[in-house]
Amino acid sequence: MFSCFPQACLDIYDNDRIREPENLKGCIGGDLGKMIERYSNIISKELQIKREQVSNTIAMLKDGCTVPFIARYRKEQTGSLDEQSIIHIRDRTAELQELDKRKEGILSSLSRRELLTKELETAVMGASSMTLLEDLYMPFREKKRTKASIAREKGLERLASIILEQEEIDPEKRSLDFVDPERSVHSIQEALEGASHIIAEWINENRLARNRIRKVFVLRSQCTSKVLEGKEEEGIKFRDYFSFSQPARSCPPHRLLAILRGEREGILSVNFQPRKEDCLRELEKIFIKGSGKTSELLRTAIADSYQRLLAPAMERELRNALKAKADRQSISVFCKNLREILMEPPLGNRRILALDPGFRTGCKLVCLGEQGGLIHSDTIYPHPPRNQTQEAASKILKLVKEHQIQAIAVGNGTAGRETMDFILSLDLEGIILTMVNESGASIYSASDVAREEFPEEDITVRGTVSIGRRLMDPLAELVKLDPKSIGVGQYQHDVDQKMLKKGLDDIVEECVNRVGVDVNTASKHLLSYVSGLGTSLAENVVAYRREKGAFRKRRELMKVPRLGPKAFQQCAGFLRISNSEDPLDNTAVHPDSYPLVQNIAGDLGCSVIDLVGKTGLEKSLSLDRYLSGSTGLPTLRDILHELEKPGRDPRKTFEIPSFRKDLKDMEDLQTGMTVPGIVTNITDFGAFVDLGVHQDGLIHISHMSSKFLRHPSDLLSVGQHVEVVVTELDLQRRRISLSLKERKTR
Repeated sequence: MFSCFPQACLDIYDNDRIREPENLKGCIGGDLGKMIERYSNIISKELQIKREQVSNTIAMLKDGCTVPFIARYRKEQTGSLDEQSIIHIRDRTAELQELDKRKEGILSSLSRRELLTKELETAVMGASSMTLLEDLYMPFREKKRTKASIAREKGLERLASIILEQEEIDPEKRSLDFVDPERSVHSIQEALEGASHIIAEWINENRLARNRIRKVFVLRSQCTSKVLEGKEEEGIKFRDYFSFSQPARSCPPHRLLAILRGEREGILSVNFQPRKEDCLRELEKIFIKGSGKTSELLRTAIADSYQRLLAPAMERELRNALKAKADRQSISVFCKNLREILMEPPLGNRRILALDPGFRTGCKLVCLGEQGGLIHSDTIYPHPPRNQTQEAASKILKLVKEHQIQAIAVGNGTAGRETMDFILSLDLEGIILTMVNESGASIYSASDVAREEFPEEDITVRGTVSIGRRLMDPLAELVKLDPKSIGVGQYQHDVDQKMLKKGLDDIVEECVNRVGVDVNTASKHLLSYVSGLGTSLAENVVAYRREKGAFRKRRELMKVPRLGPKAFQQCAGFLRISNSEDPLDNTAVHPDSYPLVQNIAGDLGCSVIDLVGKTGLEKSLSLDRYLSGSTGLPTLRDILHELEKPGRDPRKTFEIPSFRKDLKDMEDLQTGMTVPGIVTNITDFGAFVDLGVHQDGLIHISHMSSKFLRHPSDLLSVGQHVEVVVTELDLQRRRISLSLKERKTR
């Protein structure tokens, strides 16, 4: 995910300095080997890693290997690169390919029109970014009819050259030679005006001029916003930006996205420009050579070129660059939060009673079996206006006993705390009671996925089932949702949606494959994220399982229609078979490494099943004996660690969240009060915390620590339990300000 803005300008945002962009020369096109070598040279310098790590990664990606497979089972080739580095290489390679494709198109166009020179060809092939490439091509681009092209048709290009060279002449007398009524040049003024249009276009297309102005825009532009007349009341939520100005380069991503949203909604007028005088001064340094009359005419043409052509183009570039940077930052925050949500510890296979709370419409309840199947659904009314507390209590007690319920999940929406208190009053010993984040449950309940799972049930039942299953296994249930609806993002509807989807899909895939999937119980939605499968093969796996029964060993996956050797190689290590004929099938050991494990077992004089769960293997073996061209120390150590803790779940142990029982509404809070809570969202400017009062509080980054924090995620993560101090309450705006300073997190 990269911007098309020149790297030299992008560096300004991160390093507060300007570097000239590196001229990455190399032939475009050619064979795959040369392409990989050239891209590897570029990317290895950017990531500051060995070229071989990059070239091997690109080659495997080109061969159809997935990111999780490469990260987990090809550590020798990549030098143990993690998923994010491999994704960076994948995306950067795609960007370089797009740049090469554009270069080929430009060279073809120039050659067809007989405009291609050796110097121009070298410059095009050496362009290191799309922006620099387009700057090169601009003078040769096939243009629509412009003021400059009309002036050329009138024969005024020579006059423009004379003025640009600032010859010591009287420009008005010289322009008489270009007055020609037959060419629609009726006066000296018309001739000079036409020449000025041509000069303005030349200046706009001049690479040196564009680069100078580009740097001024990046370094000195102000991000300025003002409220449009008559929009004050309608746009009250944007009031902080009604009269706002800040250096564009230091405008935080969340603020920039908020301002741009205000502009999009017709509340604010926004611009990104430096002082006009600074830009004109830079242009005059390039083009003005004297102080005569032609120089004055040229100065006028420069001002016209800047105002009409250069300034709009540079502002558009800067907007796009800042927006792309803000998008990347926001998507990065969203991805971190999503990873934390998906990797929340599961309760596991328990018999669960789930409640979707409500006042007027009652509390919808469902009972789920140990595999998440729906056993029973009903509705109770323990709250006003019906107040059928006794009846509701009897029903809950009966269902708990009848279905041997082990845990109760309560949605955290309206009436959530009241419903928790009601269940607590029943004094159900030995039963886990917890509140579950229900964000997106209503979206799931109306989705095609939910209708397919529960065609006979209404949306309230489907949503309540989702709440219960989230307690059982958050990852398995949340993969059915569009990640944007989970509610842990930052301006997710304002960022590049294609980039957002790509980033979130990568995170879901990473989490699913890190945890592993039971092939005999997983839904097709969960299976679709397994390395090498996808939607179509996941459906085939489920269909085969339905027809033939449970898979008995991993190799049986090869019998699934269209699941060939390549797909098997990519997916096998991430799929688990709990009762397999081969104990390794329930581990993360890849089938390619089964012979190695068998050799180890033979050397130790035991069976493979004796190795599974055995500790201290690494100390009892001479590892060098098992190294080969395909198996190095990283893979060997992974295998031994997996054998010690087979099928281990990387997620933490489930912990029951708790809130203060005396706090139910925002009105119960007081400033200075210390309150336990759970982090629900991380943004660039702070963290939101659920206190159990129906309104999340905000810990601003400035109130997190007495030490400098680069980002809130350096200290906190979604799902983390914290103790905070209430510093400010705004009941009218429903805002709670919190502080974490000097409070301990756990």
